[in-house]
Amino acid sequence: MMRRLLVLSLAMVAAAQAATPKSGAELYESSAAVTAQGEIDRLVLARLTPLGIKPALCSDEVFVRRAYLDVIGTLPTAKEAREFIEDPDTQGKRGRLIDRLLERDEFADYWSMKWGDVLRIKAEFPVNLWPNAAQAYHRWVRASLAQNKPYDQFARELLTSSGSNFRVGPVNFYRAIQNRTPEGITAAVALAFMGSRADTWPSNRLAGMAVFFSQVGYKPTREWKEENVFWDPLAGLSLTNSPAAGEAPQQPASRPPQVGVFPDGTRIELPADRDPREVFADWLISPKNPWFTRSIVNRLWSWLLGRGIIHEPDDIREDNPPTNPELLAYLEKEMIAGRYDVKRLLRLILNSQTYQFSSVPRPPVEAAEANFGSYALRRLDAEVLIDAINKVTGTSDLYTSAIPEPFTYIPADMPAIALADGSITSPFLALFGRSARATGMENERVNRMVPAQWLHLLNSSHIQRKLEQGPKLRAIVDSGRKPEEMVQELYLTILSRFPTVEEVKALEELGRPGRTGRTKSREDCVDIAWALINSTEFLYRH
Repeated sequence: MMRRLLVLSLAMVAAAQAATPKSGAELYESSAAVTAQGEIDRLVLARLTPLGIKPALCSDEVFVRRAYLDVIGTLPTAKEAREFIEDPDTQGKRGRLIDRLLERDEFADYWSMKWGDVLRIKAEFPVNLWPNAAQAYHRWVRASLAQNKPYDQFARELLTSSGSNFRVGPVNFYRAIQNRTPEGITAAVALAFMGSRADTWPSNRLAGMAVFFSQVGYKPTREWKEENVFWDPLAGLSLTNSPAAGEAPQQPASRPPQVGVFPDGTRIELPADRDPREVFADWLISPKNPWFTRSIVNRLWSWLLGRGIIHEPDDIREDNPPTNPELLAYLEKEMIAGRYDVKRLLRLILNSQTYQFSSVPRPPVEAAEANFGSYALRRLDAEVLIDAINKVTGTSDLYTSAIPEPFTYIPADMPAIALADGSITSPFLALFGRSARATGMENERVNRMVPAQWLHLLNSSHIQRKLEQGPKLRAIVDSGRKPEEMVQELYLTILSRFPTVEEVKALEELGRPGRTGRTKSREDCVDIAWALINSTEFLYRH
């Protein structure tokens, strides 16, 4: 145990270099000058210069890991990291990597996970979609992302679809709402598509918008737990007279013209022959709408940079202004110009120097984070973290549901980011703050480290078995490589970089792998891997 603590202390020192400007700068930061490469950079630097903040660009070693984690939620392999770092084309390789990652299958898996939190894709309590519906919902979301469906079309389909929740995926937007009153539906719509919390609204604004969702009907079918969601123009109307026994119901009373009020105050008399959801969707996805485009570009920026221009990204209100209004307006303009092409906007952000800033603020002032003068440090999402541990060890986890239903058997090779249903989980995911998917709010996911998580990583049989029995680590040890090559492969596999000269020397002093035979070599490799996995450099995006 004492030896392990020594190895761990080495890893912690190495990780600290990422957060200390005076040491390891050549490894974690690029020597290239920061100059505006586009409008994003110009607008960000215009804010940073008066504050005296002079950001540095991250190194290739940092960028390759950051891009993989942020775009596809997956670590690069040792081979992928090595090839990128050693690629001599310093001018174009980052852009090419971004293009490749945006086309990877894992992109749809990872971003479906993100949208699954917002849209509450969960079979059991408290949402109760049921497994068939949760799977249909997730399949639709994933397919939409894989084909890069324009975001305005994505939102419109979620708002206006009708049909069986087992067969028409997007109708589950209305099934995943606990409060199915018109006001409850309105609050869910505002949160998901306007980035706004309706509980902060004036009551008249909520009531005016609720009219558009007052005719949403729910009807069970003969199939167990299946339900149809449909436009019910008779919702809320009473019969003219109560029918006598054995008589057919009479026609409902006629409905007086209904007036809906959009959140911007515009009033509209709803046509009797049209689903009011469609009327609202037309207003919502219009480029003139003051909320729709702003909400999605702010959310996408937050997912990549760790903080919204309006923070939190689902708390847009008049008294919570953006830190950089010009930047937000520019992203809105680009989203509209690109016809709501999400990948186009992601590519624009990812290629900016702002996204590629070092995680070390210069100087270390609080204003740097709010003004994007440094990349925000944040712990890996629970699903991303367990997938990373499984990837570097070559192991897998068992994911189950508390209630046995169809679709709750998960193949051993399925990554956690690809889990469709929030009810399918594991003790690790629960411990590390996976979203409960109960409210659709971003802050349901908790990514800060707590003592129980450190203890699990440091001292659990779960992690110990992965390190000692994982075929990936065995393959490194049994590959016949020289000791220094084994260490290099471990660092590339776990941290996506080569070890520094100082780290290699420190490991030699502890007894480098291979010096005392095969058994000792395996033990040493396990100790090094254990220390690196417990380092902040591994656990955090940086």
